[in-house]
Amino acid sequence: MPTTTITKSLFVALAGGLLAGPVSAQEENKLYLFNWTEYMDPAVIQAFEDQYDVEVVESYYNSLPEMTAKLNAGGVSQYDIIVPSNYYVPRLIQSGLVQPLDKSKLSNLDNVMTEFADPAYDPGAQYSVPYQWGTSGIVYDTDTFPDAPKSWSLLFDSDVNPDQPFALMGDGQVTMGAACAYLGNGYDCDDPEAWQAAARLLLDTKHRATFSGFTDGTPVLQQIQRGVVRAGVSYNGDYLQQKQENPEAFEHIAFMIPDEGTEMWVDTMMIPAEAPHPTLAHQFIDFVLDAEIGAQLSNYIYYASPNRAAQPMLDTVLTEPPVLPTDSDRARLAFTPSLDGQNLQHFQQLWSEVQSR
Repeated sequence: MPTTTITKSLFVALAGGLLAGPVSAQEENKLYLFNWTEYMDPAVIQAFEDQYDVEVVESYYNSLPEMTAKLNAGGVSQYDIIVPSNYYVPRLIQSGLVQPLDKSKLSNLDNVMTEFADPAYDPGAQYSVPYQWGTSGIVYDTDTFPDAPKSWSLLFDSDVNPDQPFALMGDGQVTMGAACAYLGNGYDCDDPEAWQAAARLLLDTKHRATFSGFTDGTPVLQQIQRGVVRAGVSYNGDYLQQKQENPEAFEHIAFMIPDEGTEMWVDTMMIPAEAPHPTLAHQFIDFVLDAEIGAQLSNYIYYASPNRAAQPMLDTVLTEPPVLPTDSDRARLAFTPSLDGQNLQHFQQLWSEVQSR
């Protein structure tokens, strides 16, 4: 789920090329990976290519709606692996866009932590395998807010933040969940009345003079560094990754999990229903589930690993906050609810109104 929206020059070329036509015979030695940007260690790709004598062709998306749209536009038969977040998993299953896993081909499946082995979003883990997990939270300038409350009020209360520019995340469910949590209805609220109250709060917030817009995880970190905004919403791994790369710029930027609660997300690996190379896709999933590879991946992208066997090999920074929440913070985390049917339609209508009004 990390919205790491750093643009890569290969994106347009690769994405366009993959949707240009059916996979030909000479492409049988290629694996097509459709992933979030900046969410894979190139050395892991190289190791897989060397082991299986194949080429991995990577293309990227910046949002889950973008990923789904491309699957519906023909990508379901063009990609071998996708990496959706937990609350999109049921939608992909119900719409027939993904295929069940053949667990006989996943020898490393027992490496998955117990808490991710039978998730509510995919009972029995029939279709998905966890890739990475993390949290969303508030990032803010500590010079501007030296006494910042550990609360969503930093964004939603004009008395707490009367005059400093701030942003909210462009993911509707994350932002509505934050508003629900602030209002005391829980981050994982799915009651229409709670949503309506959250939508009213977001409209009021949006019309404040200091609201800069809906900005996703990585861009808001860049905006804080430049002083464009002083607070926003991002993901713990994105925050840590940029802090490690540019410690001086992040000397006065902090990440917090609000006491009212926030999101715990899991990104998963799934195989599209008409994937051209399902056997190779299973081999790739099993490769990532290897203990050493799992540790290498997390050590590179700074997110928490759901791989139990990888834990002893993780860098120390991945075993402490903000990557691994404290026990008290973890008790405040909830999965973003999976929506379908009338609930999904009602939510989408409310979110559209928030964005357009």
